Amino acid sequence: MAAPSGPHQLDLPFDPIERAGDIWERRWGSASAMRVATSVMRVQQILLARYDAVLRRHGLTFARYEALVLLRFSRAGALPLKIIGERLMVHPTSVTNTVDRLVSAGLVERQPNPADGRGVLAALTEDGVRVVEEATADLMGIDFGLAALDADQRSMLFAGLRDVRLDAGDFRTP
Repeated sequence: MAAPSGPHQLDLPFDPIERAGDIWERRWGSASAMRVATSVMRVQQILLARYDAVLRRHGLTFARYEALVLLRFSRAGALPLKIIGERLMVHPTSVTNTVDRLVSAGLVERQPNPADGRGVLAALTEDGVRVVEEATADLMGIDFGLAALDADQRSMLFAGLRDVRLDAGDFRTP
């Protein structure tokens, strides 16, 4: 896949993270952790730009896409807003904003929560199901922007990043 053009493309004749690592080592010592951390942050920017380009065709941002996927994964296609926020690890205000935008687009509807008289569920509409399926097919079509990595590299990268998440308390092992 060709590198996308735009504000996130630098097209430098050298790797700026590698160069920064060399300078770092001369000043402060080992740069291995800094190189990895900076690379993870840069790859996040690159991937989000790629996802935004694909999802824009569906009228979605990545945050809205994540919410639709979460609803699609749920048994009933509906979840309380609080659960959406916990699973996506976002502030309640962000969940409300995301759901409001999805409701405005006709992809989600608000429903009373039968388990909680005061609570509200976000529920996928038929259009929401269609859009999340189409958007997912498009993201899979670009290999989620990770075509440069083979299956073994992806597995190793996932395992390493999972260890960092586990160490940070992101989840508990069974």
